[in-house]
Amino acid sequence: MTQPSVSANSVEKHRANSSKAKMPAKKTNIVAKKPKKTSYKSDGVQDHDVFLLPISDYQVMLVLTVLAVIVRLFRIYQPSSVVFDEVHFGGFASKYIKGKFFMDVHPPLAKMLIALTGWLAGFDGSFDFKEIGKDYIEPGVPYVAMRMFPAVCGILLAPMMFLTLKATGCRTTTAAMGSAFIIFENGLLTQARLILLDSPLMATVAFTALAFNSFTNQHEQGPEKAFQLSWWFWLAMTGLGMGATISIKWVGLFTVAWVGSLTLVQLWVLLGDTKTVTLRIWAKHFMARAFCLIVIPATFYLAMFAIHFVCLVNPGDGDGFMSSEFQSTLNNKGMKDVAADVVMGSRVTIRHVNTQGGYLHSHPLMYPTGSKQQQITLYPHKDENNIWIVQNQTQPLDQNGQAINGTYAWDNMIEPAYVKDGSVIRLYHKQTHRRVHSHDVRPPVTEADWQNEVSAYGFDGFEGDANDFFRVEIIKQKSLTPVSKERVRTIETKFRLIHVMTGCALFSHKVKLPEWASEQQEVTCARGGTLPNSLWYVEHNEHPMLGDDAEKVNYRRPGFFAKFLELQKVMWKTNAGLTDSHAWDSRPESWPLLRRGINFWGKQHRQIYLLGNPVVWWSSTAAVAIYVVFKAIAVLRWQRSCGDYDNATFKRFDYEVGSSVLGWALHYFPFYLMARQLFLHHYFPALYFAVIALCQIFDFVTARFSVFGGRKNPLFNRVSAVVFLALTVAVFVLFSPLAYGNVWTKAECKRLKLFSTWDFDCNTFHSDYSQYLQTSDSTISAEKTTAKSTGAKKAPKPPKIQVNNQEAQVQMPLANSNEEEAISGAPQAPEVPNQRVVAREERIEYRDQNGNLLNPEQVKALEGKVEFKTKYETRTRVVDEDGNTVPPPPEEPQEDQGVAPPQPDVDAQGVDQETEQNVPVDDSAIPEAVESVDSEPEAEKQEPEPASEDDGNSVPPPPEEPQPDAQAVDQEIEQNAPVVDDSPIPEAAESVNGEPETEQQNSEPASEEDGNSVPPSQEPQEDQGVAPPQPVVDAQSVDQETEQNAPVDDSPIPEAAESVNSEPEAEQQNPEPASEENDGTAQEARKQ
Repeated sequence: MTQPSVSANSVEKHRANSSKAKMPAKKTNIVAKKPKKTSYKSDGVQDHDVFLLPISDYQVMLVLTVLAVIVRLFRIYQPSSVVFDEVHFGGFASKYIKGKFFMDVHPPLAKMLIALTGWLAGFDGSFDFKEIGKDYIEPGVPYVAMRMFPAVCGILLAPMMFLTLKATGCRTTTAAMGSAFIIFENGLLTQARLILLDSPLMATVAFTALAFNSFTNQHEQGPEKAFQLSWWFWLAMTGLGMGATISIKWVGLFTVAWVGSLTLVQLWVLLGDTKTVTLRIWAKHFMARAFCLIVIPATFYLAMFAIHFVCLVNPGDGDGFMSSEFQSTLNNKGMKDVAADVVMGSRVTIRHVNTQGGYLHSHPLMYPTGSKQQQITLYPHKDENNIWIVQNQTQPLDQNGQAINGTYAWDNMIEPAYVKDGSVIRLYHKQTHRRVHSHDVRPPVTEADWQNEVSAYGFDGFEGDANDFFRVEIIKQKSLTPVSKERVRTIETKFRLIHVMTGCALFSHKVKLPEWASEQQEVTCARGGTLPNSLWYVEHNEHPMLGDDAEKVNYRRPGFFAKFLELQKVMWKTNAGLTDSHAWDSRPESWPLLRRGINFWGKQHRQIYLLGNPVVWWSSTAAVAIYVVFKAIAVLRWQRSCGDYDNATFKRFDYEVGSSVLGWALHYFPFYLMARQLFLHHYFPALYFAVIALCQIFDFVTARFSVFGGRKNPLFNRVSAVVFLALTVAVFVLFSPLAYGNVWTKAECKRLKLFSTWDFDCNTFHSDYSQYLQTSDSTISAEKTTAKSTGAKKAPKPPKIQVNNQEAQVQMPLANSNEEEAISGAPQAPEVPNQRVVAREERIEYRDQNGNLLNPEQVKALEGKVEFKTKYETRTRVVDEDGNTVPPPPEEPQEDQGVAPPQPDVDAQGVDQETEQNVPVDDSAIPEAVESVDSEPEAEKQEPEPASEDDGNSVPPPPEEPQPDAQAVDQEIEQNAPVVDDSPIPEAAESVNGEPETEQQNSEPASEEDGNSVPPSQEPQEDQGVAPPQPVVDAQSVDQETEQNAPVDDSPIPEAAESVNSEPEAEQQNPEPASEENDGTAQEARKQ
């Protein structure tokens, strides 16, 4: 009986021992996993060093690079004229070569490299890139070489995408597919073929992504790879890439944010590794990243601006944006030492502190509204009209206590009377003998109740009134020295001028006055205005009593860091001010779905339209959406402890794809916070990261997950990649005419126009390819056309005709259309209802008095011997869809159309631009302006300028022409000029300066070159809807100003008062005659 019990006990012990024996084995397995969990080495990571790839991978990469060269450089010479923002960035290259300072909202690296490329190719900077459509061939611009730099950057995207995908562990097939996506992406292709900044930006973003992914691969392999040569190399290259990216565009800050975010994650993981990472090692990791990712990018960024300052040493269009201290560092802009103390009777120039508007200024032009007294403005250039005499509120007394009268009564005082804090003064304008004056009248533009008009009032010998009194209020915390806090000293004292009668402060802000004030900056008297906008200081000061022995002061010459910080502030303010709408702008929500592109260029029935490859864009957007859904499900399953993250492949998918999606998000969502102009090309960096995410998802699904057997058989991965790539290439080829500017047909264009928001104009193209063969290349090059792309910022300039070795500009109306070309010189042809203008051609012919055509040799022989007259002749040819000529329908007068918005970013100066509405102007309500007494600098400012000028002032663009829908109209505008005419010429009115004048005399006084005004020599004529009289191009040619296509008021105009001033400002002051519609008849101009 006992045996069984012993046996039972033995069995129980054996089971217990067996159980105990199994337990240690289980514990041993747990101990084996602990080192992996406590080390920062990531599970499932292999070494993907791009320097250690198989030879076959490098061969594939080479083939892809060659393919990128072919695609990017194919017909890079076309178009042979300025395209879209080449206006800006080509112009910047010219200024770099000439050393002229300019201000742009973007950092300088890419612009300097474009300029260097042009300089190495022999470009001397003489071409100004001022107009879209301006020809490169005739002036010999090495534009192909300048386009090569962005093209090379675009080519490098292909191998960098390949290496980036290999660094993240993708198969070679997947990496090749991702590289091909970049090669056959139409939008990236379009940007890479032009002188633009986006292609260099994309190259630096791609290099940064490659470097950081390679560094991450080294970091995730654990402590054994830390601080090795490859680890240091890729970390340093990441910092260099970040520095280059932010040195091209500030969009690079989003790339910095991406690298910084993932770096913080790495440091956080390192901090949690208590087994292999001590605090000393963690500090070493931190300092290494701080040096490579902060010090290196910052140093690179500073170095680019140092080179920028070295290159731009001469004054230019952009120096007006900078402070006087900054300007003093430019050649010929330094100021001589001036007297320090400001006393009664000092001749001073007063400068505004907060804006770049410039100097307190006046000229003999009256406000058209309000008090109609003389204008007070801010003017950015040095000028005689900036000089004011500081007068006390009362005249000085002599030894007998009698008042000394006269403007210069303070010149012979025994002791100088200092202008102190609290002094009540008057400011006397030296040129026009009027004083600064304010009263309870609203300003002409800022009609706010808290602002009063500031004018110049009085005359020579007039004592003035109490509204001329201003009290000096020194702002002590802004003044530099102890003495400057007590009395006004040149440069050192910052002060306000408080109007005694109303208590308002002399004030200015970034508001431009209309053309009747030459678009100078408004000056008002504000009650409760902000302190920065009501601060002033004296820049120039002279007085007979302050001789050479008087104390002198000058601007403190700023060092590099002071100039750098000032320029950053100006760039930031200017960039934030680009809030006007644009014809081709778009908002971020439309970018991932490719809802709209940008019209870059149109001419000769061809078009360049920035539009991405729909397959690449939509599939990459879908990939991002797929990951977002995956992450949401994964988080929910993780919360339910489903154990998905125990799978190494699952974790690698989450981290690798998540890193790319994070890059997409950081390069995309910040644009929602921006109120400035935005365009489709701002999405390109985000697109690059989205393509990386797409390829990573594709690689996991087809090669790493076991769903389709991709782990064992690579066939599925390869076949899927080939199908995907074939679809991409097919769509690329279909849309390639829009990227290259190639020939296309209307039918093919309309078939591919999937959305109405894709607003490229299919009617631009011919109906059949054979029609393109009918146009001779020699004829095209001989035509003197000025092409205009829709959305251009600057109106086309008139063509120039050589007469006696002098240039005479042919007048042209400011008329825009939606066509691919803008006709210079000739009057606008009448539009035919319900028909579309498909082409316009302009020819210049020379004929004798009998109408015989002269060859160039005959013309040259006649120059200087006969008088040339200009005639315009408009011919309209109506064709059907097959190109056959049909009789034209009756003509109807053309209506005034709306204006096109200004161009996008980078306005060369980027100041706040206000789009003006095309409203009819009633000239009868505005009195004729008296001519200016200004000097030359202001005159240059007075000339009509387009909205894209570097000063950033917005002027209304020319009105657009209507766009009929139906039958095409082929208009040929011929310019039959000059014509030899030996017939008697009416006797000319004698010119003041003895030179013939060719400005139009439509019942308005002509502006003489010397600034004197001549009464009209012609009786008012009724508006007959015909072309205005054309100018006589005499042996001595003069500039003719562009006229606006607006109704003409033919009512008698009072005779202009004779100018008392020099030439400059007067040119703009006389109202220009409006251009009338041309009915096809030619008229000869009267000679004055």
